[in-house]
Amino acid sequence: MRSLTLLFLTFWGLASAQPALQHYGGMQLHEGAEVGLFTSFINQAPFEQEAGRVGFYGADLIRVSGDFAPVFYDVEIFLDRFVDVETSFSVANALDFFEGDFVTDKSLPERYVALLQQAAVNGAGNASKVNGYALAINQNRMVFPVGDASEYRRLTLEGETFPLAKCAYFREDPNNPSAFPPFRTDLLPRTLAAISTAEFWRLEGGNTGQVTLTWNPNSNLGALAETVSGIVLVGWSKAAGRWEPLGTRSVAGDLQNGFALSEPIVPDAFEVITFGSLAEPEELLTLDNFFLSPNGDGINDVLVIEALANSPNNLLQIFDRRGLKVFERQNYTNEFDGVANVDGLVVNREAGLPEGVYFYLVQLLDLGLEYQGFLYLDR
Repeated sequence: MRSLTLLFLTFWGLASAQPALQHYGGMQLHEGAEVGLFTSFINQAPFEQEAGRVGFYGADLIRVSGDFAPVFYDVEIFLDRFVDVETSFSVANALDFFEGDFVTDKSLPERYVALLQQAAVNGAGNASKVNGYALAINQNRMVFPVGDASEYRRLTLEGETFPLAKCAYFREDPNNPSAFPPFRTDLLPRTLAAISTAEFWRLEGGNTGQVTLTWNPNSNLGALAETVSGIVLVGWSKAAGRWEPLGTRSVAGDLQNGFALSEPIVPDAFEVITFGSLAEPEELLTLDNFFLSPNGDGINDVLVIEALANSPNNLLQIFDRRGLKVFERQNYTNEFDGVANVDGLVVNREAGLPEGVYFYLVQLLDLGLEYQGFLYLDR
């Protein structure tokens, strides 16, 4: 946690004399200013900052409330408990997670943590996330940093620019949800065998995008299918009043840990989304697994997929084990050398991706085929 400036000391003295820091207008943060809040913040006037950092720190619960929704430039959280978001707030530049959650009431979707167009999200994980609704404004690729009190259960949405897109995670049985009418898991087409009763996500957005969901042992996918090839993404269709397949572009992993990518969908067509299983599992087309060691010795320095010679019109996508896309290339011709080319989600890109296992998805567009596999990156 970085040191704080004199501006923090001034506000801390004001806050210590009353139960909360109350803003009635006139407060400004200039470039380089850092304000640390160890107490609640009541915002009773417009507060839109184009510089400076606000941090939520300490051992006690902090509330953000008031009649006006503040807009912060940079925000970080390093808190033993959590921030109770009673009034929505926005982040213009960067939201950094260290410790503690931002919590919104999931029965009130009008309360949220908003990320504006250029805002980056860093460090979200089990220890620090949004336990409630996160909102993205004017973004075409968003990893929603959502989860519940114990786990980070992000959702990735990528596609057209969404003026507004909103997401929350629920570790609940959709047959008996806390904030919605029931989504009965026995209402499904014959192509589906079962629907998860362990968790679901609420995703809102009026444009078309591709969804990526991850699973872990608590998702209990072994209760749905015998192999990962039977796992699909499903949503409760508003039009049909039942569960429908979203169209699953690809799945990777095993029944303990993995991720799935949907076909392009319009989120607003569905009330909630989760995992399901096929009545008849589909065969997954796979290519070889690859070893990559980009050390300049001329051996395995770049990823070479020989099958692409049969289809110069192709698309290669590479994902890390968390399901985050790190590389994408149309008409791939051996460009991947362990360095990401996807904006917004990779820190210190020039240093190269960390050592480990990655998943690749390749479309042979000339042949109408799609394959997947794994590669190991050695540093």
